[in-house]
Amino acid sequence: MSDFTELVERYIATWNETDPAARRAGVEAVLAEDGTYTDPLVDVAGHDAFDATIAAVQAQFPGLEFRLGGGVDTHHDIARFTWELGLAGGEALVVGFDVAVRGEDGRIRAVLGFLDKVPAGA
Repeated sequence: MSDFTELVERYIATWNETDPAARRAGVEAVLAEDGTYTDPLVDVAGHDAFDATIAAVQAQFPGLEFRLGGGVDTHHDIARFTWELGLAGGEALVVGFDVAVRGEDGRIRAVLGFLDKVPAGA
């Protein structure tokens, strides 16, 4: 397992962390201070905005968990991976695909997200 794969796994775990202090610690550990996150619904930069984005997603989808939808494909300082959001052990209600760019400090400096499957009304 590569260091980058471990970083992506910690990134996914951060999306699942519901304790605000622990989630914030996770955000700071995986995302560069000026790191960006962009998907079709949001475009944010920095720890505060990224943490708020995760909190908003958790409020919109209470009780659901993120998980990797397969392996993490990496080269250089770029990773791509599919993720799923659903009940633990259940069918994915939301499916997405992210590309992450790792910075020199070993944290993610940019995430570009795409939504492949989204429930109606979400």
